[in-house]
Amino acid sequence: MFGAKSFRQLAAEEQPLVTPVAHDALSARLIADAGFKAIAIGGSSVLAVRYGLPDVGIAALGEMIEGAREIVAATDLPCIIDADDGYGDVKSVVRTMELYQRLGVAGLILEDQARDTKQPGDTKARGLVPPENMGEKLATARAARRDPEFLIIARTDSYGLEGLDGAMRRAERYLKAGADGIFIPGIARPEEIARAGSALRGTYQMIVMSEGGKTPWLSPAELYGMGYSQVAYPSFVVLRTALAVARALAELKEIASGAPAGAGWSDIDEARAVFQRAVRQRDWEEIERRHGRS
Repeated sequence: MFGAKSFRQLAAEEQPLVTPVAHDALSARLIADAGFKAIAIGGSSVLAVRYGLPDVGIAALGEMIEGAREIVAATDLPCIIDADDGYGDVKSVVRTMELYQRLGVAGLILEDQARDTKQPGDTKARGLVPPENMGEKLATARAARRDPEFLIIARTDSYGLEGLDGAMRRAERYLKAGADGIFIPGIARPEEIARAGSALRGTYQMIVMSEGGKTPWLSPAELYGMGYSQVAYPSFVVLRTALAVARALAELKEIASGAPAGAGWSDIDEARAVFQRAVRQRDWEEIERRHGRS
């Protein structure tokens, strides 16, 4: 259903599976062209690029679906998506599962943050749902799964409020409830990252690396050795994209004010080539040559 290989198969081969986070169709194409094997679709990045919004629980399923649709359509790589808390109760979880499976997403991440106090990234959660409520959602998601290769990851934001022991207890409950894998964001010390990885070794474990985040920066090889299956980089692409656009516009503003143009254009030919390759311009030109105007 999702291509030749699932996330679990790719993680076993890649050791670990490294997934940049795409925010639109262009970034998805560039990730594929760079040789990565899979893509993560992050709520923070999609909401920022598509709507100019922060990831604080104000987005709805429909808004994320539209962003995800463009990303999935742009690439053949399997995609796993941030599904927040399932956007409501168990009925909403079923609908979320149905829509994302129909779209062709290969997996999703469900979290236990309380929606009315949701915090982005690895910021300390202000509130959590009871673990039994999260367990009900995970069991419901598993029952709604049509393909056994569709990956359901339980994200617990309990580390900042309950410590690693509390997060591990939640993780174990979530696995018993139906999750295929676990993601504990915000772990602050390398020894705790290693402890969590060892305790859950053999389970599909996801971890994120964010520059300047609370989790110490470790290499994919180190994390795989600790027991992690997938390493995602949620801000690596989108932050650099925002900075590049801001710098380009600052340069254009100077040109508009009378500054000479072209001083920083030494890489413009490379940029144009990357852009044209990403939008598959030559493929469309070939179609026109063969079937279009004579």
